[in-house]
Amino acid sequence: MAWLYTSLFAPFIEFGFMRRALLGALFLCFSACPVGVFLTLRRMSLMGDAMSHAILPGAAVGFLLFGLDIVPMTLGGAAAGVIVALSAGVVSRLTVQKEDAAMAAFYLISLAFGVLIVSLRGSSVDLMHVLFGTVLALGNDALLLIWSVTLLSLLTLLVFWRALIAECLDPLFLRSVSRLGSPVHFLFLMLVVLNLVAGYQALGTLLSVGVMILPAVTARFWAQRVQTMCALAVLLGIVACVSGLLFSFHFSLPSGPTIILACGFLYLLSAAIVVLKNSHVITRITFRRVNNGQS
Repeated sequence: MAWLYTSLFAPFIEFGFMRRALLGALFLCFSACPVGVFLTLRRMSLMGDAMSHAILPGAAVGFLLFGLDIVPMTLGGAAAGVIVALSAGVVSRLTVQKEDAAMAAFYLISLAFGVLIVSLRGSSVDLMHVLFGTVLALGNDALLLIWSVTLLSLLTLLVFWRALIAECLDPLFLRSVSRLGSPVHFLFLMLVVLNLVAGYQALGTLLSVGVMILPAVTARFWAQRVQTMCALAVLLGIVACVSGLLFSFHFSLPSGPTIILACGFLYLLSAAIVVLKNSHVITRITFRRVNNGQS
């Protein structure tokens, strides 16, 4: 039992930075994973990745003016994400270009611009901090920000749950029976931006979308109802964050990529199980048909 305590519990009991990292990761799971489920249902998973890049210029401007201060970088990142989301929406509605193409164009411009801004003042260490985060260095201000975004996201999902589901499954129907169609769409994009801004404090702009998307697409293998998918995505995210933090602690690995790889492992494992299960079912059906044909 001593090895069990040393391996699983001691890092979080004996070290304050591990407790703060765990707390921040848990908050992110409760907030970002349900948002990721709605992203996947809307077939906008890659748009989440685009939005994670889009917040970089605002965070970089905050870094350029105030250094690694959480408040300016957060406000700048949120502002940049909102601008990119609105710009892509305007272009898609006033031109022949689809929203995903417009989002891709804006996020590439934003990513290059953000990296350029950080490079003007900071070192490669600062650039790595902004791009990949430092979950093991979360302070009280970062935890307060993540907790606030989590609370706001859960309240928003609770209030607009039915409208969000309707907008995901049949947006044309929602717009025909209610005026909430477009407002709910942009409200949802704001939720995505807020969760990515909160996530980049821990995982950086390039990895924060991983906790949002990977548990959600993994839960899609095992659940059909939206409520079940959200709950399962949160559970998978918690398992991945805890195991990722433990692996990074015991093997001296970077924490952010380790957490995302833990999410990826759960996804690959689930996909392999489902593929084997389906192949077995197909084999049985084929065998029965062959036998019926011979008889």
